[in-house]
This record gives sequence, structure tokens and C-alpha cells, in this order.
Amino acid sequence: MTDSMSLKQNAPNAVASLVLGILSIVTGCFFVGLVLGIIGMVLASNGMKSYLLDPSAYKNDGMLRAGKILSIVGIVLSSVNIVFAIISAIALGGSLFFFDSIFHILDF
Repeated sequence: MTDSMSLKQNAPNAVASLVLGILSIVTGCFFVGLVLGIIGMVLASNGMKSYLLDPSAYKNDGMLRAGKILSIVGIVLSSVNIVFAIISAIALGGSLFFFDSIFHILDF
């Protein structure tokens, strides 16, 4: 049984999607995390399609699932960060306008 298991190869794109999913979480505070998460998600979806065509030829579909889940988490973290950055920029822009008007009134 171990001989037949060793002849099987990993599911297609399993390692790549897992690595990109991890990197998307690590770089989630940057815009890079969103791109890596999307790429990891696409690779995991394509790998799962190939795996489902012939499941007996591959092993480690769990790596595909983990890569897909990590990519989703990375996409969510990056999206939240982007929304937070936009809200912060709007709030900071409004506060700078407020302080500029106060400084203008007080003749600083």
C-alpha cells in the first residue's frame, strides 16, 4: 500500500496555492496580499478541477483545500486593510482641512 501511495504525485498546483495563500496572509497589510491571494485562489481552483477529474492519480488534496482557505483569508485581510486605508485617508484629509481652516483663522 505504501508503494502505490509513493507513486502518486501531489495534486496539481497544491504547493503553489499553499505558498501563495501563506504569503497573502503575511503580506495582508500591503496591496500585494490581495494579488497573491487571488493568484493562489485561481491556482487552487484549477488544481481542484484537475484533481476531481482523476482523484486516484493524485494525493494531498488537503493542500489544495488549505491553499484555498489561506488565500481566502489573505484576500479578506487585504480587503479590510484597503478599506481601512481609504477610510483613514478620508478622515485624515478632512482633519487636515479642519486644522488648516483653524490655523488660517488664528493667523498661524
